[in-house]
Amino acid sequence: MAPQKNRYFIALLLPSPFNEQAVELKNYFKDQYRSKASLNSPPHITLHMPFEWRGDRENDLIESLKHFSKSLTSVEVKLENFGCFDPCVIFINVFPSQELNALQYQLRQFCKKELGLFNADYKDLPFHPLITLAFRDLKKPEFTKAWKEFSEKKFNGNFLANRLCLLKHKDGIWSVFKELEMGE
Repeated sequence: MAPQKNRYFIALLLPSPFNEQAVELKNYFKDQYRSKASLNSPPHITLHMPFEWRGDRENDLIESLKHFSKSLTSVEVKLENFGCFDPCVIFINVFPSQELNALQYQLRQFCKKELGLFNADYKDLPFHPLITLAFRDLKKPEFTKAWKEFSEKKFNGNFLANRLCLLKHKDGIWSVFKELEMGE
């Protein structure tokens, strides 16, 4: 019998008050535009796309990531307004920075070499940091209305990201499984 595999992904979580503001916006999309799929995970910036890992090797995964995270330095994250991917994704835009790109690149290389994971990026597209508010269940007519509303709205903030987060999928929900401090 094959060992059970669980699904995980690696992200940066938003601190207060940005976390609460993003949850409020996700709920707004649920109430106003019937898009609730983004509520299945906490507000985050994905650094490594979902992957499968054997349940009996979960501690190995955590220990490897814990060791890796100690080699990292905190990263300043700047949130700036909203963006979209037509036809169904609306997000809080994360201002691209060399530091954030370097963090994602380091993680991607570590995951390839040390963990044998090769799916760090979505469909081999370049890293595009964002915080999803509405996506796969946002219908095209609702997307058009929502983007008209959000394209001119402002959202700004800065925070220091100082820990990686390993999220785990269970019963259709992504939950924080382990937070790993960056640096020593």
